[in-house]
Amino acid sequence: MAELRTLPGDLAEVIARLLVATAATGDADQAYRYAKKARGLAARVGVVRETCAIAAYQAGDWAGALAEFRAARRLTGRDSYLPLMADCERALGRLDRALELVTSPQAKAADRDTRIELRIVESGIRKDQGLLEAAVVALQGPELAGRRIRPEHGRLYYAYADALLATGRDDEAREWFGRAAAADVDGETDAAERFEELDDFSFDDLSNDDLSDADDEEDEDDGDGDGTTAP
Repeated sequence: MAELRTLPGDLAEVIARLLVATAATGDADQAYRYAKKARGLAARVGVVRETCAIAAYQAGDWAGALAEFRAARRLTGRDSYLPLMADCERALGRLDRALELVTSPQAKAADRDTRIELRIVESGIRKDQGLLEAAVVALQGPELAGRRIRPEHGRLYYAYADALLATGRDDEAREWFGRAAAADVDGETDAAERFEELDDFSFDDLSNDDLSDADDEEDEDDGDGDGTTAP
C-alpha cells in the first residue's frame, strides 16, 4: 500500500487497518462499512477508493460502486476497472451505457486480461438483450482455440459454457464446463457441479433411448413374423 505513504503516519496506520479489515471480514455489508470509513478519512487515495468500489460491488450497491470506480480511475488512471464499471451499468439496467464502456477506445487499448473480462461482461449484456448467439460470439477468441487448459482463463471457459447452454448447445456446454472445472483449481465456481448435472442429463437421455430400443426389440421378438402376437 505504497499510496498510504502520502498520509501522516498515524492516519496511514488507521487506514491500513481499515483496508485489512475490509478484506478480512466475510460480511459484505460490514466490509462496505469499513471501506466507507476509510474513504471518509482519505478520499484522495486511489487504493482507498478502489477498495470502497469493490466493497460496494460485492455488497450489491451498483450505483455506489460505479461512483467509486470512476473516482479510483481518475486517481490512478487504470483501465482495469472498466469491466466492473460496465457490469455495474448492466446491473442498473443501463445496457447502452454498459456497451459504450465495453466498446470504448480505452477498452480496446486495455491489457489482455481486462479485454477478456470485458468480453465476459459483453456476453452478459447480449444475454440481457435476448441475443443469445451474440453472447456466444462475444466470448470467442484465441484463448478458446487451443486445447491446453489455462487456469487464468477459467472464468472465460465458464462464461462460454453458460452462453452455449443458453442456446441449447448442451454437449458443447458440458465440454466447456468440464474445462472450466479443470481450470478452477481453487474451487471458486460451480463449474464441476454444472458439468456433472449435464453429464447426468446426458446419461438419462441415453438410458431412455436405450430403454425405448430395448422395448422395440422385445416387441419384435414376441411377434410370430407376420406382425401378430403369438398366443
